[in-house]
Amino acid sequence: MILNHLIACTIGVLIDRLYGEPRYIKHPVIVIGNLIAWFTKKLNHGKQRKAKGAVAAVATIAITGVLVLLLVYMSYAVHRYLGVAVESLLIALGLAQKSLKQAARDVHDPLVAGDLDEARTKLGWIVGRDTEQLDEANITRGVVETVSENTSDGVTAPLFYALLFGATGLWVYKAINTLDSMIAYKNEQYGEFGFVAAKIDDVANVVPSRITGLLILLVTKNRYGLPFKERFQKWRVDAKKHPSPNSGYLEAATAYQLGIQLGGLNYYGGIASHRQEMGEPHQTLSAKHIDDAIIQMQRATIAFLVIGLIIGGLFIVA
Repeated sequence: MILNHLIACTIGVLIDRLYGEPRYIKHPVIVIGNLIAWFTKKLNHGKQRKAKGAVAAVATIAITGVLVLLLVYMSYAVHRYLGVAVESLLIALGLAQKSLKQAARDVHDPLVAGDLDEARTKLGWIVGRDTEQLDEANITRGVVETVSENTSDGVTAPLFYALLFGATGLWVYKAINTLDSMIAYKNEQYGEFGFVAAKIDDVANVVPSRITGLLILLVTKNRYGLPFKERFQKWRVDAKKHPSPNSGYLEAATAYQLGIQLGGLNYYGGIASHRQEMGEPHQTLSAKHIDDAIIQMQRATIAFLVIGLIIGGLFIVA
């Protein structure tokens, strides 16, 4: 069974890298989102909203996992090749290499052409901050931070769980991640209801975020020339400056590899929010750093897959 998972992960990564998300079918994340929205409508009111949110989170994760497990099990029951094919497609659907690259390029291209208004608009599609007044450096920063964080959330973290548990593991993770993106907000509406979902997401991302950050330091080109030992030490320090317990490990790694500084002042609905800076501003942020962030994402993904295949192969041999 391990060999089947490893084959499916490899094929899934290749499909996602080459073709990305399908255009003509409803993406499973939309289905999960609809389920979360239904639970939210039914449960997010009255008393004991933290407990109700826990029920919604656990039920969403369980339903997703059981449905995918049944689909994979029935496919393998028919024939091994069908099982691998179905699992490969499910894994490809849960990864976001090409879509993340395209979202970044959608901002990069007008930025290079000097069309800041278009670049700000496209950036607004992928970040929550206000974008209307941003200059080139801060537009770039928004894209680089998004690509860095989502290298783990959108690619290596789901791949991590696919390598461990096949398509079922990947889609359990996607359910957790979708819950976090929909209800894990620290505001009056979701503060209690999304509390458990946020904690589950934090735990689920601890290992893959740190592995991915380390791989960025190890397998991508260092644009400034700091010795690895120094980058590694500064990475560990700066990663803890991020308000997320996991995202800082991606952004700090990118900052030190590219010789740039991430974090700083953002506005959300006109309200200022300052995030501690990570990295050192040896270079001024510009559109070229978007390309660098995309390359980092791709190389870290391949390295993550190769390591998973090697470890899985050792278990097979043993």
